[in-house]
Amino acid sequence: MTQELIAVVGYGAVGRSITARLAKEGRSVRVVQRARPESLPEQVTFETGDALDAASIGQALKGCSAVVCSLGFPYRASVWEEAWPRVMSNILAACEAEQARLVFADNMYMYGPQTLPLTEDMALADYRRKPRSRTVATRLWQKAHLDGRVQAVAVRSSDFYGPGVRQSIFGVPTLGLIAQDKTVLMTADPDFPHDVTHVDDYARAVVTLLDASVRDYGKAWHVPCSATIAFRQFMEIAAAAIGVELKIRRVGEISTYLLGFLSRDVAEYREMHFLLDRPYLVDSSRFRDRFWSDTIPFETGIAQAVASFRPSEQSA
Repeated sequence: MTQELIAVVGYGAVGRSITARLAKEGRSVRVVQRARPESLPEQVTFETGDALDAASIGQALKGCSAVVCSLGFPYRASVWEEAWPRVMSNILAACEAEQARLVFADNMYMYGPQTLPLTEDMALADYRRKPRSRTVATRLWQKAHLDGRVQAVAVRSSDFYGPGVRQSIFGVPTLGLIAQDKTVLMTADPDFPHDVTHVDDYARAVVTLLDASVRDYGKAWHVPCSATIAFRQFMEIAAAAIGVELKIRRVGEISTYLLGFLSRDVAEYREMHFLLDRPYLVDSSRFRDRFWSDTIPFETGIAQAVASFRPSEQSA
């Protein structure tokens, strides 16, 4: 029996972790993106493919029986609004042509501002530009599954941390500065609890859904977190792991608002401030009850993550 071929579309921190896990298991993996990565696991193949181009991604996914969409785009609302509906439509069409199932490496933006722990059954929010773009993409894969065109499922997580994770509040803005013994600037209350997921736990969850039964598809799954932790606790563990003193300075909302007129990046993040201006809690009981709950402990994961930002680690 020929081994199934799994395509991982997008090779950022998430795509790399998923690919590494699949390769370690001896699976047949094809990485797909516009440019070839500098390096790949020895047995992993590469195919050039642009998910924004239907013909290109369709050709790149030929022969695949499963597809993981782990793409990321520049953090610009205008880019997301144009890219996500097109990418999802193109990948769904390619999956339908190949009769391949789809696992969408998703986030939780589409829930919008909430005060209760996030559950998979919360209504999709047509709220602001980036969350709305993810809602549109979600409705596309849900309809494709409901119509019987593609077996599709979403794996959702709060913010990531871990080696190679840079574009996260738990990446360069916090661990990256702690690793350099610099002051962390925070617009959020550092004592707010905020659920966070190790990228390798996330990759494990994606592979779990790749191997799951048909009855597990057509829905979203929240990846378990090690425990609920506050920003300050997370950063204290990181600072202690490398033997530096944690330094935090709050930046007020008014200052952030005014900076938004001067910095495009600040304005883009200000749109998503609802992720930081309140406790951010994730209910992953559906996944825990169905699959597994033994996640990477914070003491291990955070030490590993902050060490990856040290100059000696980056040059190794």
